[in-house]
Amino acid sequence: MQFTKSHITRHLLITFLLIGYSFAFYGQTAYVNGTITDDKNKPVDLANVSVIGEKSGTSSDINGKFRLVVPAGKEIVIGISYIGFADKKYPVTLQEGEERDISFQLIPISTDLPGFEVKDEKLRTESMVRLNPKDANVVSSLTGGVTDLIKTLPGVSTSSELSSQYTVRGGNFDENLVFVNDIEIYRPFLVSVGQQEGLNFVNPALTASILFSAGGFGAEYGDKLSSVLDVKYIKPEEFGGSFAVSLLGAELSFGGTAANNKFTYLVGTRYQSNSYLLNSLETKGEYKPRFMDVQSQFTYQFNDKWDVSFLGYYSNNKYKVIPSDRETDFGTIQEVLRFKVYFDGNETDGYEMLQGGLTLGYKPRKNVDLKFIVSAFTTQESETYDIQGQYWLGLVENDPGSDEYGEVVQQQGVGTYLEHARNYFLSNVYTFEHKGMISYDSRFLKWGVQYSHQYVDDELKEWIMIDSAGYSIPNPIDDPGTTDPDNPSLDLRYHVKAQNTLQTNRLAAYGSHQWNISLKNNDLLTIAGGVRINYWDYNSQFLFAPRINFSYKPYKKQNLVFRLATGVYYQPPFYREMRNMDGSLNEDIKAQQSIHFILGSDYRFQAWNRPFIFTTELYYKYLDNIIPYQIDNVRIRYYADQTARGYAAGVDFKVYGEFVKGVDSWLSLSFLKTAEDIYGDYYYDYYDADGVKTGTGPEMDPDATENVKVDPGFIPRPSDRRVNFTIFFQDYIPKLPFIKMHLRLLYGTGLPFGAPDSERYQQTLRMPDYRRVDIGFSYQFIHEGTEFGPKNPMKHFKNMSISLEVFNLLQTYNTISYIWIKDAENRQFAVPNYLTPRLLNIKLTADF
Repeated sequence: MQFTKSHITRHLLITFLLIGYSFAFYGQTAYVNGTITDDKNKPVDLANVSVIGEKSGTSSDINGKFRLVVPAGKEIVIGISYIGFADKKYPVTLQEGEERDISFQLIPISTDLPGFEVKDEKLRTESMVRLNPKDANVVSSLTGGVTDLIKTLPGVSTSSELSSQYTVRGGNFDENLVFVNDIEIYRPFLVSVGQQEGLNFVNPALTASILFSAGGFGAEYGDKLSSVLDVKYIKPEEFGGSFAVSLLGAELSFGGTAANNKFTYLVGTRYQSNSYLLNSLETKGEYKPRFMDVQSQFTYQFNDKWDVSFLGYYSNNKYKVIPSDRETDFGTIQEVLRFKVYFDGNETDGYEMLQGGLTLGYKPRKNVDLKFIVSAFTTQESETYDIQGQYWLGLVENDPGSDEYGEVVQQQGVGTYLEHARNYFLSNVYTFEHKGMISYDSRFLKWGVQYSHQYVDDELKEWIMIDSAGYSIPNPIDDPGTTDPDNPSLDLRYHVKAQNTLQTNRLAAYGSHQWNISLKNNDLLTIAGGVRINYWDYNSQFLFAPRINFSYKPYKKQNLVFRLATGVYYQPPFYREMRNMDGSLNEDIKAQQSIHFILGSDYRFQAWNRPFIFTTELYYKYLDNIIPYQIDNVRIRYYADQTARGYAAGVDFKVYGEFVKGVDSWLSLSFLKTAEDIYGDYYYDYYDADGVKTGTGPEMDPDATENVKVDPGFIPRPSDRRVNFTIFFQDYIPKLPFIKMHLRLLYGTGLPFGAPDSERYQQTLRMPDYRRVDIGFSYQFIHEGTEFGPKNPMKHFKNMSISLEVFNLLQTYNTISYIWIKDAENRQFAVPNYLTPRLLNIKLTADF
């Protein structure tokens, strides 16, 4: 394009006019001098101060003071924002050169500690902690924010980021209670690996309250040995919602009111297809996972006394994989082995769950709350696969100076294995329940009664065949006298076939009472005692479980609370605990038992002029009639025909507070030892005539000179994680508080394991330590201080942010389980199954 003199002159004139207009505008300035304090009249430093709609801004100093240059001659709005406080807006019109002093007082939108235990003073006297649901929405998570937040608490540990399951103080996945709106939640039965699991039930976007107990919980929570997660969903007061989109899936939730606020509705749906995640695993192939769920909550308030609510849930999860190959290097620095597999076949799994609960509430008086609950749960699951793997096991050259460095230089074994399964599971649970509470003066009375009917239809058919170098494992014994030497009997390494149908009925009831006693010196003593009873018609077992909790709060040191809790906890089997390794049911099974002894303290203190809480709990759990089990990935398999006694002992520490002003973070450290002694287990040591030990076996050896019977005694339980350390940390840029960071660090020492066909007392090897760091960065580009024009569609959004998440920041290869292979000489190798490597995720979230 050609430019003439007239074009150039016109453009220069326009440029000079714009520059002149800018100088003229900014020449009309005024000044605002301000002081920012909190609700306790303490100065707030690093608060963000700006003119809404303008680019200029500043922040307050350590004394809460600031000086801001503002346009003069027109009305402006000064915006004050700081994390943990409600935004402040102040309209003002100043003349040119005018200075004005203005004081601003910010109102906190949470308590001194944003949303944790301090929110409920009553919780300090109980074995419960409260979590902030907002933290569950920001934590970097692959399975759902609530359980990934739970995993950072003391006494809680995990071994897989692909699963929402967790263990608590030496228990297992089946020992954790989960409630949503007073309705017990069940998890899928046939899930064997984390990548099949899909979405966790609890939807963080719908969550209003999260309570958790790692032990010593009251009689109103019952019939599991380890922990309670109690979640309440939001009851909307106006229309609003949220959505999120990422590389792992999408979700949408919304809620509102109608009929003059008598009717409320809340709906959430989620979709996840983590092919991106699964394609990072060592087993390559075509992954086709699809997980989706829909949840809803509807409430209607008839009058001041009567209301009704409905909680609905539907999930449909499909998992299909066509594996192609896998290559894993393992071993030691001195000896590196390579496991190479080529696959044929596929796996297709399906999990369809439906759950609903109807609650009728009645409040005859303000201090009386009665509930009548009817709920139903059904799950239909299938696990089908036929997978053949042809493998090579070789020794890798580990000398960097060798021309063959990194290559296989010696074959250690070659073979084929074939896995087959046709498993189908159907379960229905119907529950009728009443619970009530009366509060008067300084006392609380709670009671409840429950009836449930359970139906299970389980079809199990699995087998595994291993062939190594042309030999089936186990290798058939040569028999020279056989009539058919070319067709010896074929033994499968593992084979199970069973068909079980079960119908049972359960009755449970509880009553508890709490007294708040003010002593002569004004110290506060709280006593909460209760009893829970249970009856199961399958074994006609009647259970009586008393529980009591003491707390002491000195009047002169109200920042300190001491707690003592003890109680009896029973866990009648659901179904999984009843099924033996061969698929048969143990008809003589009894409830597992645990007696808790917990001594704890809660100390509040100030550091850097910010509040903190330091909690300590020392615990001992005596275990009896417990059922031994083994874990393969996330699949629990019980030795249902055996029982054991055991214990779990440890201490938990947690420091919680505002490490960064206005946002909550915490550090947890736990020490644990848990062990079990199986009743009636033993083995024999064999000795020759010279007193030399020649072997070990479950039976006496007639050829041995001496057989010595050995009692294995106490052995570590599969959840024996000796040390667990976690961090949940949040931060932001002081002058740009809408740029935030959140970090989750998990460390746990190795868990015990053993070969799948070994005796329980032999499973005392240790996996490598579990180490993981997830970090996320977010930028909130729409917030309460953002203004849009009346026609801008973005005006409907309250908040919008974009996040970058880095999973497994340190690229740690954690082991979740092992593949066990043998050669024809019966030498056994444990090949580790590694979890996910480092991955990036981009996420867009919005509230409207």
